[in-house]
Parts: sequence; C-alpha cells; structure tokens
Amino acid sequence: MIGFTLPPSRPRRRPQELSIAADEKAAWSVLLPIGFQHAAMALGLSAYVLALAKASNFDFEQTRNLLAVTIMTMAFGTALQAWGGKLGSGALIVHIPTAILIPQIAPIFIETGPGGVGVVTILCAIVSLILAPLTPRLRGLFPPIVAGLIVLIGGMSLVEGAFAHSTGLSEDMTLDPNSMIIAGITLGLIVATSVWGNRSLQLFSLLIGIGGGVIAAFFLGELSGGQALMSAPIVDLPSIATPVFNIPISALIAAAFVAALVEIDSIGSFILMDKMDDADWRRPDMKQAGRGILAGGIGDALGGLLGGMSTATSSANIGLCHASRTTTRYAGLVAAAMLLFIAFLPQATMALTLIPTPVIGAIEMYAAAFLIAAGIDLIAERKFDTRGMFIVGISMAGGVAIMLLPGLAERIPPSLRHLLGSGFIVTGVLAIVLNLLFRIGIKKTQLQQIEPNGHPIAIQVTDFIERMGGAWAARRDVVQRAAQASVEAIEAIQSTGVHKVTSVVGHFDELNFNIELRHTGSPLPLGPGAMPDLASILDADNDEGIDAAIASVSQVLIHRLADGLKCGALPSGGGAFLRLHFDH
Repeated sequence: MIGFTLPPSRPRRRPQELSIAADEKAAWSVLLPIGFQHAAMALGLSAYVLALAKASNFDFEQTRNLLAVTIMTMAFGTALQAWGGKLGSGALIVHIPTAILIPQIAPIFIETGPGGVGVVTILCAIVSLILAPLTPRLRGLFPPIVAGLIVLIGGMSLVEGAFAHSTGLSEDMTLDPNSMIIAGITLGLIVATSVWGNRSLQLFSLLIGIGGGVIAAFFLGELSGGQALMSAPIVDLPSIATPVFNIPISALIAAAFVAALVEIDSIGSFILMDKMDDADWRRPDMKQAGRGILAGGIGDALGGLLGGMSTATSSANIGLCHASRTTTRYAGLVAAAMLLFIAFLPQATMALTLIPTPVIGAIEMYAAAFLIAAGIDLIAERKFDTRGMFIVGISMAGGVAIMLLPGLAERIPPSLRHLLGSGFIVTGVLAIVLNLLFRIGIKKTQLQQIEPNGHPIAIQVTDFIERMGGAWAARRDVVQRAAQASVEAIEAIQSTGVHKVTSVVGHFDELNFNIELRHTGSPLPLGPGAMPDLASILDADNDEGIDAAIASVSQVLIHRLADGLKCGALPSGGGAFLRLHFDH
C-alpha cells in the first residue's frame, strides 16, 4: 500500500462499476502496472511529436530532444492533475501532446526551428492560466449538452485515424490483412478481458491487449524500427533549444484561439472523469475543471521553458480508466514519475513510440467508442426541447460535414483554414454560440395560471414542469421528481377542502430548480409527517380517516421527493404559496 495521502478532493460515492476510485489507495502491485499502462499509452500518443517534427523538417537530434522535453512536459501536467488540491483536478488525467495544434504551428517551425516550439507552448500556457480562474463563471457556456457534444465529436474525430491505423489503409484505399489481424487481436483482447474477465484482468485489459498485439506483430513480421532504436543513446540529457521570438502575430493569435478551444475539450475530460468517479453525479464541477486547467497551464509553462510542445488531456487515457475500472490518482503520480524517468532514456522512449501502428489504432478505436457513448450519455442527462435538438443537430451537422467533406477546407481562406477546417472546432464553436443564442427569450422565472375549465390541475402542472424543464435543459431526474412532488403537493392542498391551487411558478438556475404552487387561503401547515398505519386505516369504517391518511401519505412523499419545502403568505395578501426546492 502506498504510504502517503494526497490533498482531499470533493466527497464522492464510488460507482459499483469502478474497482478503485480516485481517492482510494492501492498496493504497489496494482499501481505500478496501472501507471505503466497510462505511461505507455501516453508515450504511444507522443507520436504526435514525431509528426510535428517531420512536418517541421527537424533532424534526428532535434526530434529526439523535442520528444524528451515534451515527455517531461507531459509528466509535469499529469503529476499536478493527480496531486489535486488547489493546483490540479485531483483526477487520473494524463497529458499528451496537443495534436490539434500541429497543422497550425508546423509551418511556423519550418522557419523558426525547435526554438519556436517553447514560445508557442508558453503562449498556450498563458491562455490556460487566464481561463482557469474564469472557468467556474463559465458554467452557462458549458452545460452538459455542450460538453457532451464536444466529447462526442472528440470521439468521432478519432474514428478516421483509428480505422486507418487499424487496417493499414493506403492512399488507394487498399486494406492490409496483417494490420487488420494485429488490430483485431488487440481490440478483441481489450474487449474480452473488460467484459468477461475477473477484476485482475479488467485492471490490466489494455496492457493485455497491447501485449497480444505486439506478439502478433512479431510473428507476422510487422515489428520495425530496430536500427533507429539502436542508434539512440541509452541515457542522455535533452538539450534546450534557444528560443526564437520571430513569429508572426497572426500565427500567434490563431494558436491562442486554438489553445482556448482545446480547453473546451479539457473541460469535457474533467467532467467525464468526475462523472465516472461519482455515483451521485448531478452537475459539472466547474471549480474542479478550473483547477485542472490551471494544472495544465503550469505544466505547459514549465515545459515551454525547456522547449517542449504544448499538451492537452488524453481522451485515450480516459478510455483506459474505463477499461481498467480504476481511476485512482495515485496511479497518475506513478505514470508521471515513469514519464519523467523515461524522458532521460532515449532508447526506452523510442521503443515505446515504435509500438506497431495497428496496435495504436485498436486502442484509438476503443477510445473512440468509449467517448462517443460517454458523450451521448452526457447529452442525455438533460431534458431538452426544440432548442436543445437544434443545438445538437446543427452543431453535429456542421462538424461532421467538415469531417466527411475535407475539400471544404480548401475553400476557406488560408488564415482561417486551420480553424474552420476542423470538425472538432466547428462543433465546439457552434454548440457554444447556439447555446447562448437559444437562451435568449427564456425567462428564469415563469408563471402559469391554472385554467379552471381545462385539464385536471395535476396534468396542467405536470405539463408546465416538463415544458419548462425542456426549455431550461434541466436534468431529467430532477424534472421527474419535481413533477411527482408537485402532484402530491396538489393532493395535499386540495385535500383540505378550503384551499384551491390558482397558479404555478417555476424558477431555474444551474444550481436550483424551484416549483411554487400558489393557492387560496392561509399557508398550508406541512410538518415532517409520519407514514400512517395503513392496516388500522383499512380496518376503519369511516371515510374521514382514509382521507386523512391519504393527505398524510402525500406529505410524507413531498418531504422525500423534494430537497426543501417552504410555505408562506403571498406578499400581495391574495393567498399563500407552497414552494418545492430541488438541488440541481
């Protein structure tokens, strides 16, 4: 068992599907393999550094140094996230190179060389540090429907690369049988051990899949890169490139804009991990997300000083948390320590980044499937009306159109091509803009008079609650509880024989959902109530006892369904109210 305790995080109840939750300790025999899986995953995805180096025409030595300092940057961010407290999210969030920045910044580095990488990374860090304290106030910009869309499109954006890597797809659309066999074995082992394996196999499902894929690649003669591996030194300190500040302002603005949008995806990652860790999850913890963005900014600032590439949260590692059924942040510290150690071992780094492409493709395929399902689940958390349908439909249509019709990007002005040519960015921007646009005209407080000659009062109130719940994009379970509690409250009010419900008022903000039933007469006395003795009531001969029992049952149900109750006289003196409060 690990011998120290991390700063406490928000109290949460561990879901049944998790084996080890975020704040739970585990034996070293569990932490080391789990941490290694996350470190290996992150190092495999550090191939984005190699892609950037190739696009920027860096030589082997420049590439090796950039890879080493970027892995150190990844370690800094991962450690801060796991540590938590005031400097991190307190979650098993692993940082990897920011792939979405590569098309935008590679042309810059052709001119500046490796010296420009650190400058751009520090710029991205500044953006993160500016956004971090503002995150809790941006809750209205990132409701679950927006975060779910970003998670969903993030998973969909992995599909093309995952399929190409898994099948060895060539430019003439030819499939490679060996790649398909390797990827099939890898993905099959991951799925099989996750679904049918015991607890130990579930914890190490990804490692088992990687091992099986590498063995399959060996027997099929698909392992390569031995010469590059042997040419790298065993131990070496990376060199720090001299900073180059001769970067066009327009390029820096574009990079800063992309960095800001990357944080949207990061917020989705923090929300997803928090939801995965809490059986009673209700709403995004934007303070936790803000601390997570702060940790990423600090990590990038440290790495930028060394000349490392900007990092972002890893969706694939979140998929690994789901596959291994463990989210303990102690494993995050182990992974960070391994990353930092490997940064000084060029041969180990090269060996892990030489994992066969079909194996990485299978892992990406699993991560894509997990993120798509998780995004849909986040979107479905809220009850939405036509506005919500348009937000989801239009945002997804715009992003998917860019993904399916890459030729559209060629029609976009070069200065905007790397922004509007990304389905991920288009979906994120559309979701935010449409969410703000469709909020116009929606009142936080809405009143409806009861029609005496209309439908039964309970139906009128229920319809009102469901309609406003959809317009406000409130959580489905809260809307259902509010409707049930309101029906019982109407029963309690009407059962007195002298009170009559005249109107219903709804009020909503992101934290509270209130329903106020206004009625004639004096305030209704609603004590805590106790469940009546049903057996003795059924044996009674008078109807008054049964009516009193029904009213008592309604009071008990109201107290159990609502998170708070308040009765009082209306300020105008024209009756009273019964207010039902529900935490949101």
